[in-house]
Amino acid sequence: MQYHKASFIGLERSKKAQLKLFDYTGYAMLTYTVKQDGNGFSPVGEEMLVAKMDRESESMIFLCDNDGYTKAQSKPLPKEKAGELYKKMLDDGFQEFKGQIKTVS
Repeated sequence: MQYHKASFIGLERSKKAQLKLFDYTGYAMLTYTVKQDGNGFSPVGEEMLVAKMDRESESMIFLCDNDGYTKAQSKPLPKEKAGELYKKMLDDGFQEFKGQIKTVS
């Protein structure tokens, strides 16, 4: 797929994820919109899987596709608050992503 087309589709998917994550965290940053594969470029997947990354006293929550490409991420949150929000998202029906998270550094 051409980069422009993949970017357009991926942007729509990532915006959706950003708005959904914003509903839970009050802040969500758009991350990846496209991914590169053996055939060129493809948009991030439609899936909205939730993942959490802990660092010292803070955690971040992500919405990603099946390949672990993050479409949206929260700002760093206190671990306890992030844990509560993460549990709420799982209780609300989000599926958990358990693989390696691919995010913007």
